[in-house]
Amino acid sequence: MATLILSSAGAAAGTALGGPIGGLVGRALGSVADAALGGALSGSGRHARLVEGPRLADVAGLTSTEGDPIPRVYGRARIGGTLIWATRPLELANTAVQRAAAPAKGVGGLAGGPKTVTTRYSYFANLAVGLCEGEIACVRRIWADGREIDQAGLTLRVHTGGPGQEPDPLIVAKEGAGDAPAYRGLAYVVFENLALAAFGNRVPQFAFEVIRPVNGLFDRVRAVDLIPGASEFGLDPDRVTVDLGLGRTEAANRHQLQRGTDVVASLDALQALCPNLRRVAVVATWFGTDLRAGSCRVVPKVEAADKRARPEDWRVAGIARDRAETVSTLPDGSPAYGGTPADAGLTRLVAELARRGLAVSLYPFVMMDVPAGNALPDPHSPGAAQPAYPWRGRITCDPAPGVPGSPDGTAAADAQVAAFFAGGYRAAVLHYADLAAGWAASGAPLAAFVIGSELVGLTRVRGAAGYPAVRALRDLAAALRDRLGPAVTLVYGADWTEYGAHVGDGGATVRFPLDDLFADPNIGAVGIDWYPPVSDWRDDPDHADLAVTGDIADRAYLKARGASGEAFDWYYADASDRAAQRRRPITDGAAGKPWIYRAKDLVAWWSSPHVERDGGVETRTTAWVPAGKPIWLTEIGVPAVDKGTNGPNVFPDPKSSESAFPPESRALRDELIQLRGLEAVIARFDPAVPGFREADNPVSPVYGGRMVDPDGIFVWAWDARPFPAFPTVRGVWADAANWRVGHWITGRIEGCDLDLLVLRILADFGFDAPVSVEAAAYLDGYVIDR
Repeated sequence: MATLILSSAGAAAGTALGGPIGGLVGRALGSVADAALGGALSGSGRHARLVEGPRLADVAGLTSTEGDPIPRVYGRARIGGTLIWATRPLELANTAVQRAAAPAKGVGGLAGGPKTVTTRYSYFANLAVGLCEGEIACVRRIWADGREIDQAGLTLRVHTGGPGQEPDPLIVAKEGAGDAPAYRGLAYVVFENLALAAFGNRVPQFAFEVIRPVNGLFDRVRAVDLIPGASEFGLDPDRVTVDLGLGRTEAANRHQLQRGTDVVASLDALQALCPNLRRVAVVATWFGTDLRAGSCRVVPKVEAADKRARPEDWRVAGIARDRAETVSTLPDGSPAYGGTPADAGLTRLVAELARRGLAVSLYPFVMMDVPAGNALPDPHSPGAAQPAYPWRGRITCDPAPGVPGSPDGTAAADAQVAAFFAGGYRAAVLHYADLAAGWAASGAPLAAFVIGSELVGLTRVRGAAGYPAVRALRDLAAALRDRLGPAVTLVYGADWTEYGAHVGDGGATVRFPLDDLFADPNIGAVGIDWYPPVSDWRDDPDHADLAVTGDIADRAYLKARGASGEAFDWYYADASDRAAQRRRPITDGAAGKPWIYRAKDLVAWWSSPHVERDGGVETRTTAWVPAGKPIWLTEIGVPAVDKGTNGPNVFPDPKSSESAFPPESRALRDELIQLRGLEAVIARFDPAVPGFREADNPVSPVYGGRMVDPDGIFVWAWDARPFPAFPTVRGVWADAANWRVGHWITGRIEGCDLDLLVLRILADFGFDAPVSVEAAAYLDGYVIDR
């Protein structure tokens, strides 16, 4: 091995570098120094003062002790390191010559004053630091002498310690190919030309945040939804700065020290932590202004009108910042949302994702920018103002269906729905289609395009003949197909309450509004945002689900509830029924098709013909072909809150009227139920997961693939703002506090599920006897260090 860095530095740069290259560099540096020094001494002045800075005799700091134990890391942990390889430090001399002011003429006859020759030394180290047993996923943060260092300014390489690990190229260059160890099974970091000046010309004491996930979710994630969709520059992989005036700037999209921009750091972590990731759906938000379809405009917005960004300011769909609308503000004066992502940054992001080998779906998204205290009439509640920051699924005709005076079922409803699409929604979607056509021409084609999602308040509005929003979406799909060609999969992401039957008149009328859209030849898959209730857990000592299992986090219970329980076997008629757990069975009388009422019965819905009813009599079979197209779960998610699986569709957001916690939740943070809830959804539909049942996800006789495409299960959500900068950096993002119990898997997917942790430790110690571990807890991480 090379001499450890504890030895003397040596006097010459060439000696420090070693070898013919080192000698060449040393001679060049020596020539420069000699020339500078010679010139200083041979000038016309008679006197020269030589000043030499301190020299390094020994490099102290990081130590290496033979026989030190190699720790094992599980989950996320901060650990130290052990020096395993180093070269002698490189010493560079910087000589400067300063001439004193010339004396007055006639005094001594000198042309100039005396000279001062100053030589100062700087040092650079090459070293490898062993961390722990491999294979790890990544190293996130690095501290030197207790302070996090900026990795973007360093040349460093992380070796994860896999069985096929190759030697580091620097070690090969120094030691030779035959003598360079690969350190297989050991995770380590190599620093190349690390400047030591900031550490007092010594190797600092390092600490590393090491991540090695062992839960049951990380390697099952094949697709994610990338948020925030509302961020002017947060999705841009290139550095953007904001001009603060008077020569001051601040970074708009860098709030961490791992990479040059936030989204690059986030994507690096995502791919390290989800090794089987295949697809990313990029959310891009425009803003709705009104719940009344006929009055709603859908427009791009900015956070502030007076902000100026460099090197390129915000522009979307040809609209510059000075002509864009601004998002509303909260009582403290901060923006309620980030702005619409700038087109240029979004374009660079798609190219970056393509470079990483990921299939990109574009997900145009509508957020409602309806602030508190507005005076807009609520179509759902006559005489009331619209609720603050509502869900887009509440956009509907005015008054809403079922409200006295509603135009539902008339030509007036057709006109209102048409106004919504003409009022900006169609323009938003086509704008992104035009962008995507340009990306394809540049070598970064889209794999899929989500033409809309969760517009249930519109898709169930009836016109004079049929459902006008469905017709508009089909027209939009045709226009997208013309722009994007046949290779891009078009999907509409229906809400889990929207995709199936629309039942009216106490069950006498049954319609399938979205069937014409799902059956349209331009639509490649049925998209569903999948958030049905899974559990019905209570803190009461005698609640109903205790007869099924003793723990809400029981994996078998959660998986089985994917097609049983609420929204499958039974339902609650109202809030009082839910409070008392009075469960009413789901039946369909003589017709014998209870799946019509079962939101969770995907298999029956997908594999059956859809026959509509009028007056209780079956009348018309829809265009849906049984088992005719695959299902994509365009969103799946569980909030990280106690009893999160009781109501996966709710989320905390104090500014929004929709803010809520799942039924019976105490609003306590709970990562375990999130991990296991998501794991149960994926396990139900993924044939690669042990315990998969064919009946849960059958193969289609029409197209030969699974009912639910395992590659089309998109987890909501991964954030482009990397953990832990998001959510710990305060004063930058309005939604940072929502992370605590929200749907984000960012910062959680690397944590340890306790029973899997115990099994992994036993396996790492070679314990191969059958063992069953029952434990329900979540740990950030665990270290065995001796």
